[in-house]
Amino acid sequence: MARKVLNRKELRQESEAAEKKKTTKKKAAKKTAKRKSRAKKATEDVRMKAFWGVFSQSLKRVALYEYHDRKAAEKKAKELSTNTPHFVRPVKEPIEETE
Repeated sequence: MARKVLNRKELRQESEAAEKKKTTKKKAAKKTAKRKSRAKKATEDVRMKAFWGVFSQSLKRVALYEYHDRKAAEKKAKELSTNTPHFVRPVKEPIEETE
């Protein structure tokens, strides 16, 4: 049985022609697609105020104290810690400004 002789030059030309068609399609697609803007949206500055929060073991806030009243917050946590542990941690909440 005789084998069919492959002409490598013709095969290469065909593959290069197919590649050119693909690249021109890709370039055309790139030109038509618009770029999305990356500009950050203007965020409104929100002022925050710090408090001390007394939390239960399941992270539920039990009490809230002014930032300068940390001793009172720790005292409340100690009172509540008879059965389950409670702890104190800082909390920040937004200040609502009235104009």
